[in-house]
Amino acid sequence: MTVLYIIIGVVVVLILYVLVTYNRFVVLKNSVKEAFSTMDVYLKKRWDLIPNILESVKGYMTHERETLESIVSLRSGSYDNMTPEDKIDANDQLSKGLSKLFALAENYPDLKANQNFMDLNNQLSLVEEDIANARKYYNAVAKNMNNAIMVFPSNIIANMFGYKEEKMFEVQEAEREAVKVKF
Repeated sequence: MTVLYIIIGVVVVLILYVLVTYNRFVVLKNSVKEAFSTMDVYLKKRWDLIPNILESVKGYMTHERETLESIVSLRSGSYDNMTPEDKIDANDQLSKGLSKLFALAENYPDLKANQNFMDLNNQLSLVEEDIANARKYYNAVAKNMNNAIMVFPSNIIANMFGYKEEKMFEVQEAEREAVKVKF
């Protein structure tokens, strides 16, 4: 009879562990979604600011057509229909393009003195700060989720219920170089 109670006790403990661990994954997954949504607001804000920046530089940068066209082509897709992974990839590419655009803008003194361009540049600088802070938060939450998915024995529960690692927002090589966006 004692063996039966021990077996029942072990089964109850295992069931409780599975329930607690599953609920932890649900909470972590929701935290990742919330963190991405917060970051997504700022990414969308930047996404919507880009056409205004391109319009203000178009008249000045006649020889930089390739850079402008690459940003326009990246921006041409519908942001709202992208998956989170597509949004991360597209924004990585936009960061590269914008870095190149602002580096090229250094060659155009009239553009740098244009009030509209300066205002848009200031708005972009503020949005970039918000994006950086949101990325830090997202990466911290994604790291917690990824750790829970990888650590034994919770990795068994994660595999049972199909939880996958979250993609981290990483700095691209082009972003590692300090590009000044102030004029």
